[in-house]
Amino acid sequence: MEKLPIPREEQFKGGAHGERVTARIGALLGLAFVICFVTGLLSHLIQHPTGWFFWPSRPIWLYRLTQGAHVISGIAAIPLLLAKLWSVFPKLFERPLVKSLPHALERLSILVLSGSAFFELSSGLLNVAQNYPWNFYFPQVHYAVAWVAIGSVVVHVAVKLPIVRRALTRETERAPQPPAEGLSRRGFLRTTWLVTGVAVLSTAGATVPWLKDVSGLSWKTDKGSQKLPVNRTAVAARVTRTAVDPNWLLSIVTPGGTKQFTLAQLRALPQTSADLPIACVEGWSQMASWRGISFPTLLRAAGSRPGVDVRVSSLDKTGLYGASTLPGEHTADDLTLLALELNGEVLDVDHGYPCRVIAPSRPGVLQTKWVEKLEVL
Repeated sequence: MEKLPIPREEQFKGGAHGERVTARIGALLGLAFVICFVTGLLSHLIQHPTGWFFWPSRPIWLYRLTQGAHVISGIAAIPLLLAKLWSVFPKLFERPLVKSLPHALERLSILVLSGSAFFELSSGLLNVAQNYPWNFYFPQVHYAVAWVAIGSVVVHVAVKLPIVRRALTRETERAPQPPAEGLSRRGFLRTTWLVTGVAVLSTAGATVPWLKDVSGLSWKTDKGSQKLPVNRTAVAARVTRTAVDPNWLLSIVTPGGTKQFTLAQLRALPQTSADLPIACVEGWSQMASWRGISFPTLLRAAGSRPGVDVRVSSLDKTGLYGASTLPGEHTADDLTLLALELNGEVLDVDHGYPCRVIAPSRPGVLQTKWVEKLEVL
């Protein structure tokens, strides 16, 4: 059987394979990676805070902005990454395969970069769709590989910086170019920008309200009971009976002792109304009207003071987020509520009845539902 000839690098003469194309796409891809990494790091630190980290409760839309930027930049990076890989595709057929030890290390770093980038973007996309075809804990692995990816980007940029500078100067533009085969350089770039723009517009409506009507894939928004999406139902949390138990009591543990409140007693306390977004780590966010007891009022009623860290425990004992910690920054904020109502109605059981936490500028996974205990730390 006759073997097919192996293509050689010089055989790829299309306009999509020039240095200038690679540099331009690479610059935007690098920006998307940096935005995605920084905003993802912020989300991780909010959920797993260290001693030095501080996250404010105002403005109320801050987490909605950062996590929306995280998902949108990740979506934009997918077509940019594919276009960049196509632009350097001829390098696979460069001969010799390895010219020196530094050249071998450079190729290895590109392999690590490509693998980690593909993993981050594909797993992130599946997370957005809430589809988990794996056995590992997504946030932990996604966070670890993000450091590998951004480290690989830094190394790659450092190695290729002279080439990027040369490619983006006007001298390259003025230099005579051989006639391109197939799609021209400008045509390839315009197609890349168009596909990237379509990908962003088709998903950004999940977090950008004024884009909702033009985003065919603006998942979750306005869907669900009481005009608010539901990620985890009462059935999934196995709280359908305990949540509606008429003997339910809220326990508030302070250094001075434990106080318990019935639902009627909570409703008798001064109520606060607030329009706050709930923003999910999957990228969707939705504004809603909430009513309940502000945490400063609640803590004073229990004999404590605002501004202390509070451990919030849920009736949900099977999920990964059955408990959360509200930092003092949020417990001192009058817009942090133990909510009893949503959009003018008593909380639906899927939204956390009899009561749930809703705090400004917090991830949805930390807005604990079906609250049964608050503990001052």
